[in-house]
Amino acid sequence: MVVGAGTMDIVVGGSRSLKEKRSVVRRILGRTKNTFNVSIAEVGAYNDWKRCRIGFCVVGNERGFVNSKMDKIVNFIEGLHLADVVNVTIEMYSISDALSGGGDLRIDEFQES
Repeated sequence: MVVGAGTMDIVVGGSRSLKEKRSVVRRILGRTKNTFNVSIAEVGAYNDWKRCRIGFCVVGNERGFVNSKMDKIVNFIEGLHLADVVNVTIEMYSISDALSGGGDLRIDEFQES
């Protein structure tokens, strides 16, 4: 099993209040959930009315599938043009050996910018 976990820092340029920022963030989260059936949530910068950190997770059988899905999610959010994406971090975890008792947890990580 491969788990992809990502965080994305975004800037909501036109926001003048927390209420406006949260409205934009809710639209991003809702559209992404509906399109990709992915776990996604606001995970940081809660009280900053311009910035937000979004976390998302994908699980699959193959690293290529999970990696492709993570890239599509990032591209989708950028394509919404609701906020500017300033940083993306993606980590991939392969945990099949740990679950079967065959060895230690293998962790592969990489970062995108």
